[in-house]
Amino acid sequence: MVSLALPDVIVRWICAFMREQRQRVKISDVLSDWLQLSAGMPQGSYLGPLTFVILIDALQPGCMTHKYVDDTTMTEVLGRSAASSMQSFVNQLVQQATDAGMIVNGQKTKELLIGRFSGTHRHLLD
Repeated sequence: MVSLALPDVIVRWICAFMREQRQRVKISDVLSDWLQLSAGMPQGSYLGPLTFVILIDALQPGCMTHKYVDDTTMTEVLGRSAASSMQSFVNQLVQQATDAGMIVNGQKTKELLIGRFSGTHRHLLD
C-alpha cells in the first residue's frame, strides 16, 4: 500500500484494523464461537473490496489486461506468422499472484483463440 502513495496514517489504520481480527458465523439466531483469523480480510468487511482491488492491481503481466472483480482477462494480438508469448504472460501472472499470496485457479482458467489457428490445442497452466 505504501507504493500507492497513501498517507502513512491510512496505512497504519488499515494495518491496525487487520491485526488480531476475530469472526464468527450467525445462522438464524445461533452464533458460532469466535475464531481468531491468522490471515486475510474478514468476509463482509467494508475494507474487503478495496484491499482486494489494491491487491489485484499489482498483477501486471506484460500484455494487455482487463480486470473485473476477481476475473482477469489477458489479451494478445498476433500477426499472421507471429509466435505467441501468452505462456510467458501467464507464467508472469501466476508468479505475481504467488508473490502476493494469491492462487490462480487452473480449473477456472480458459484460453480463447479468435481467428485462424494452426497447431495443437494446449493448456496454459499444465
